[in-house]
Amino acid sequence: MTSARLRIFVFGGVLAGVLGGAPLAAQAPQRIDLAEQLGTGKLKAVNRDVTKLDGQGRQGAVHVSEKEGNGVVWIDGTDFTEGTIEVEVRGRDMLQRSFLGVAFHRKDDTTYEAVYLRPFNFRAEDPVRHDHAVQYISQPDYDWPRLRKEFPEEFENPVDASIVPTDWVPLRIVVAAQKVQIFVGPARSPTLEVRKLGELTRGAIGLWVGNTSDGDFANLRITPAKGS
Repeated sequence: MTSARLRIFVFGGVLAGVLGGAPLAAQAPQRIDLAEQLGTGKLKAVNRDVTKLDGQGRQGAVHVSEKEGNGVVWIDGTDFTEGTIEVEVRGRDMLQRSFLGVAFHRKDDTTYEAVYLRPFNFRAEDPVRHDHAVQYISQPDYDWPRLRKEFPEEFENPVDASIVPTDWVPLRIVVAAQKVQIFVGPARSPTLEVRKLGELTRGAIGLWVGNTSDGDFANLRITPAKGS
């Protein structure tokens, strides 16, 4: 499988501290080696532990542990506004035990936007569950229960059923001022396109896992929006 990439906008043309080198030019895509950042103390875990993954065919991969409650591993030094985020994630095909994705626009550890997958719903025969495979949220005001109740089916969608729930899955998130587009797996058109909720416009990027969930993450890349 071709490695997916995580692309994250670098505000002001600089991603300092995350990569530990010279400042990057604006709009220059930059791959983030998560294992390397873990080794230098640049991954800041909230309600989770992070370990390096070896022998997985993914250079720089990390594992985020399972615990009750949501967890985020913030990438120290990132300051994201608009652009593209790409990452490969690997979860589990276990009902209500695998929620994983990307958080962005961090204000604090409980206030941010996120996009995540539910791998156990990728191939669900129940049509309702099948429709709930990818989700957008804006914490804390717009978590999934409120969105599902007040805006049914607007902020979640099914994914291509050919995607294996336990494989490494490419996830690409395109963030603009008013909308978010999410591409899952081989999709060439958005798997989910939503209006942005809340007033968050910038902040750090994080690896996100939900209640009682763990996850594997690799091949992250940051790319700024054109003209930003």
